[in-house]
Amino acid sequence: MIAVDLLQNSVSLKFCILDQICYILYPGDESLEGKTLGLKQQYTLCSASLQDIIARLERRSGNTVNWDEFPEKVAVQMNDTHPTLIIPELLRILIDVKGLSWKQACEITQRTVAYTNHTVLPEVLEKWSFALLGELLPRHVEIIKMIDEELNQMRILDNVEIPSSVLESLIKSEEGKEQAVEQKEEKQQVEQEEEGKDDSKDGETEAVKAETTEEEEKTKVEKVEVEDAQEKIKRIFGSAPNGPQMVRMENLCVVSGHAVNGVAEIHSEIVKKEVFNEFYEAKRIVKFITDVGETVNHDPEIGDLLKVVFVPDYNVSVAEVLIPGSELSQHIITAGMEASGTSNMKFAMNGCLIGTLDGANVEIREEVGEGNFFLFGAQAHEIAGLRKERAEGKFVPDPRFEEVKAYVRTGVFGPYNYEELIGSLEGNEGYGRADYFLVGKDFPDYIECQDKVDEAYLDQKQKWTKMSILNTAGSSKFSSDRTIHQYARDIWRIEPVELP
Repeated sequence: MIAVDLLQNSVSLKFCILDQICYILYPGDESLEGKTLGLKQQYTLCSASLQDIIARLERRSGNTVNWDEFPEKVAVQMNDTHPTLIIPELLRILIDVKGLSWKQACEITQRTVAYTNHTVLPEVLEKWSFALLGELLPRHVEIIKMIDEELNQMRILDNVEIPSSVLESLIKSEEGKEQAVEQKEEKQQVEQEEEGKDDSKDGETEAVKAETTEEEEKTKVEKVEVEDAQEKIKRIFGSAPNGPQMVRMENLCVVSGHAVNGVAEIHSEIVKKEVFNEFYEAKRIVKFITDVGETVNHDPEIGDLLKVVFVPDYNVSVAEVLIPGSELSQHIITAGMEASGTSNMKFAMNGCLIGTLDGANVEIREEVGEGNFFLFGAQAHEIAGLRKERAEGKFVPDPRFEEVKAYVRTGVFGPYNYEELIGSLEGNEGYGRADYFLVGKDFPDYIECQDKVDEAYLDQKQKWTKMSILNTAGSSKFSSDRTIHQYARDIWRIEPVELP
């Protein structure tokens, strides 16, 4: 009886431990406890996925797997750095559990695992200390060191001065694929045919011509979708903006430059952001946006000329209403940070974009045509020089930018002390200070670009609607069908199979 009780207690303890690992998804990593839990979660998901794959394959093979054929039957695609423990874990299973040699296991792993990364933002690139890894995953540390030693033995480039452009050509994969999204036929206003599309970059193709009837139909559809979005917002907040709607939809990072731009808007503004649990700077920006909204939305002189709405609990259901109901979407990450997502693709399918040359914005602009994308801001190759200029004290901010900061400091948006947030935009050097993401540099260009938006929007019949149609027409490249087909053909090396 005692033995049975001990066994039950042991099983209950294991279930409690497992439950704790999965209880909080994406814990903050500011503390050792948060880092430890995050590492446990990632390893659990990686290991469970691999073990499930291998178990299924063994069942289908009658437990006699030819491991050299494993990559022909299995493709593992890692997205960003969160699942990178897949590599040492697969090596561990093949070597320690299945009895393969190091050389054979490495060859199989290299042919099985592929990697896609969509950002170079430091806050979303995983970094683990060897001390923590060694405590939780000592065998994996051994494997990682072996991989590192093998790579160092193969290294032929040491401390040699090589232009960055040459290095980029050496390390840039020829099999890079853009992220993509599903395109629903009922949401597309123009029939898109990738075949037969000419090579012109002005967005005007033989397959799609913005005729008057199409413009009228587009305008009618957009009117209905805007009304649907306004109704959704009204249900959430009790009131909704009237007039043109401009949406910002990205993960909220300090690179976005949203901290000061909000007070300069002249359109209805709907803001959706996702914030990491312990990303305090981002939370300050969220606080700032909500305080601006509270002030602006209750100002009788402003009335319906400007509304600022921060959408809570953003999810797919909300997106299905907001995205079709928006008329301009902003994607204003500092160029070169590659903070790329898929929301700009979704908005491009519906209408116009304003943004910097970063991430998928680059490809979108190429597809829809330069004249149909509102571009502003410094380009990636200029960033290092601009930061150096700032460090040397040579940067002279635009007076309007200084006016915005001074206005925030008056306390007009409430009693919260925004000095730390505004201070991050000042000084001469240092991450977290000195306007590292060049908001001040891009600010005047952003304001001028908004003037161009206003000019185009006033000309609904001849300009704005045509631009919107051409954005929709040029978005076919970003279909998930095309991207998955290219992954399958070029990276996974698999052929489609017809189901019986």
